[in-house]
Amino acid sequence: MQTITDAEYGGERPLFTTHDLLLKNVTFHAGESALKECSDIEAVGCRFEGKYPFWHVDGFIVRDCLFTEGARAALWYSKGLRMTDTLVEAPKMFREMTDILLERVRIPNAEETLWHCSHVVLRDVEVSKADYLFMHSSDIDIDKYRQQGNYSFQYCRNVVIRNAVINSKDAFWNTENVTVYDSEITGEYLGWHSHGLRLVNCRISGTQPLCYATDLVLENCTFAEDADLAFECSTVHATINGPVTSIKNPRSGRIVAGSIGEIILDEHVKSPADCEIIAGIEE
Repeated sequence: MQTITDAEYGGERPLFTTHDLLLKNVTFHAGESALKECSDIEAVGCRFEGKYPFWHVDGFIVRDCLFTEGARAALWYSKGLRMTDTLVEAPKMFREMTDILLERVRIPNAEETLWHCSHVVLRDVEVSKADYLFMHSSDIDIDKYRQQGNYSFQYCRNVVIRNAVINSKDAFWNTENVTVYDSEITGEYLGWHSHGLRLVNCRISGTQPLCYATDLVLENCTFAEDADLAFECSTVHATINGPVTSIKNPRSGRIVAGSIGEIILDEHVKSPADCEIIAGIEE
């Protein structure tokens, strides 16, 4: 493996089609596609300032690096990424990628990030300004995670999330086979039009959560006071500790809660309209 240490590059494609390369303390200034069409690249302590440095890369390690705001859209159309202890200031990262591990990574401007990706693992990751995060992605495994940003995880499939704090309105829309454990989810309109969404030991905040959901499961969850008008048009099996402000027109299933402030069943409830709603009973 060739090693490049304490170097600086700029302009167009300075290391185009290189392979088996170790970069230490290298700076990539303004320019484009510094490491395009490469394979088996390891970058340690490097700084990326130009656009699109890692496109069409097969197998790369990024450790203790910085992607400045100018390095937008830095990692696309690639596979086999291991990124650790790295600060990513640029938006629109990670597109059309597979086999991604992010560990101890911070992304403070995560707008439109992680789109159309598969086989993604996140460990101890924090993202902010993360509107439309994870759009159309699949096979995702997340633990120790903090997120601020709306419309997240839309159209995702096969997702497991543990120990997360997620602040996002319209999260988990149109998802399939998503399970969230031991987490806090804050934001209105949670999980609409989802299929097979399962929440275990979670705290839920925000108005009109979990409506138009199919095969929805809640186990040992709690609702904040503002989580009202829940479960409209949903098929649901739920056990909720403590109070629920209001439940409106669930379609089918069974809901058990410590107490329920209001149950709304009107002429708009959809068939089979046979949801069993029980208050004041601990399962």
